[in-house]
Amino acid sequence: MSNIEKNLNEADKLWGGRFTESTDAFVEAFTASITFDKRLYKHDIAGSKAHAKMLQKVGILTRQEVDDIDKGLDEIIEDIEAGNFEWSIHLEDIHMNIEARLTDKIGITGKKLHTGRSRNDQVATDIRLWLREQIDLISSEVKRLQTGLVELAEREAETILPGFTHLQVAQPITFGHHMMAWYEMLVRDFERLQDCRKRVNILPLGAAALAGTTYPIDRNYTAELLGFDRASNNSLDSVSDRDFAIEFISAASLIMMHLSRFSEELVLWTSAQFNFINLPDRFCTGSSIMPQKKNPDVPELVRGKTGRVYGNLISLLTIMKSQPLAYNKDNQEDKEPLFDTVDTLLGSLRAFADMMPHITTNKDSMRQAAMQGFSTATDLADYLVGKDMPFRDAHEVVGNAVAYGVETGKDLSEMSLKELQKFSAVIGEEVFEVLTLEGSVSARDHLGGTAPAQVLARVSEAKKRS
Repeated sequence: MSNIEKNLNEADKLWGGRFTESTDAFVEAFTASITFDKRLYKHDIAGSKAHAKMLQKVGILTRQEVDDIDKGLDEIIEDIEAGNFEWSIHLEDIHMNIEARLTDKIGITGKKLHTGRSRNDQVATDIRLWLREQIDLISSEVKRLQTGLVELAEREAETILPGFTHLQVAQPITFGHHMMAWYEMLVRDFERLQDCRKRVNILPLGAAALAGTTYPIDRNYTAELLGFDRASNNSLDSVSDRDFAIEFISAASLIMMHLSRFSEELVLWTSAQFNFINLPDRFCTGSSIMPQKKNPDVPELVRGKTGRVYGNLISLLTIMKSQPLAYNKDNQEDKEPLFDTVDTLLGSLRAFADMMPHITTNKDSMRQAAMQGFSTATDLADYLVGKDMPFRDAHEVVGNAVAYGVETGKDLSEMSLKELQKFSAVIGEEVFEVLTLEGSVSARDHLGGTAPAQVLARVSEAKKRS
């Protein structure tokens, strides 16, 4: 038991003035949040320091009192980081634990710190400070993953693989083009994070419990000290709003959905049936019974972790869906889904960012796959359109040629000119230039196309953007 707890009677909570009996031991443990909200200690202390400085500015605290508070809070940080801070369930949460320890250290001045604020606006401030920091870390990992994709796209700008629709060979594309498709998904993810950050970066401190405070506080000054863009406009909304957290987890869910799609393709491409790419051994594991196995565990696990982030989004939406204004104890349940989402997302992004630059391609396997499934059929149709044939007629001609190819086991590029001319007399010798894989991808040389020149142009733009 800590010294603070020894000095407290069972009913002697920091809020216990109107209570005549102790909190039930089970209820005390059930309602406490200190087991998980203690990770907010730096942000709680940062908010308290700014609040104290503001109270001095408006004449509520003296300079000496603020110096004592700062010194005491600095010592508490040192105690926490040295593992010498005893967290007490009896004191319920991060705010009470720190306030009680501060009062134990500096005396009655510690009790003055809570003037003009409530735990309601205090926790809302802590979460925003913490989440703002986490968004910056996550954004950095997104950028690092983008850098890996751009490097891979540049290296493999001319590597041909089949593009799929319905997981069937559709048209030949370049591997670099495929990597830049992933890059574009992350561009949107990054933009969503930055947009979300704007709504996170609003100060609720000063809203107090729900109605504001009678003290002459300067919320704009507090916002400036803590790096917030502005203070919130309505005290009721300030303490009960968790939209910013829901918005973040929504953005996180989209990022995880994208990573899951990446994962699915990586899992397929590393299989013996595809054999398109190789993942470094350090990102894979083996089998306890089958010695030949090399399992793509990192992408599989990221694919699986996507579900828990989706679950966190539903959890927080459900927590908030029936709450009247203003603060309710339900909101204590916001932190664990939020914390878990950040941890899961950061870990997943880090794994992908670490892995991406070390992926290698099996060009022969990709090329062989691209030769299957009549992937240049659309090129033949476009060729016929260039000969003044209506596209729908060209579509039918090529369909007949493909049927013949299925029957004879020949790709379009493997048919003789005589065979192709059975389906249309306008087909000439030059058709074979468009039926090659290189000819197919190079012909799509426009903004957004798969041509190597376009891939390298997008790579150049991405490097300038980073």
